[in-house]
Amino acid sequence: MIIQIFGRKNCNETKKVQRFFKERGVKTQFIDLLEKAPSKKEFETFLKYYDLNDFLDIEGKEYKKRNLEYMIYDTMDLLLESPILFKTPIIRSDKGVILGYNLEKLKNRV
Repeated sequence: MIIQIFGRKNCNETKKVQRFFKERGVKTQFIDLLEKAPSKKEFETFLKYYDLNDFLDIEGKEYKKRNLEYMIYDTMDLLLESPILFKTPIIRSDKGVILGYNLEKLKNRV
């Protein structure tokens, strides 16, 4: 299986993950979350590995710009409607899902 990297083109963490796999000759498929968000069913498979709230980038500019800290919302609906709010990168392979740049977990994928 090719490793899928869900992220944004301008995300430094996503670029580090892409570079990590490229240096090791591992084939990857990049999916820009701003162009193609995961479907609800696809996102539900991610939730087998992480809690729903782990996917929301509460440190990001967009979260702060929308003042979401002070609002009540359904996290799943919010992420599916506004994929810019996803914490990135999300790395999916046949061994599971990794959220964010985690060198130790990435080494286990190679």
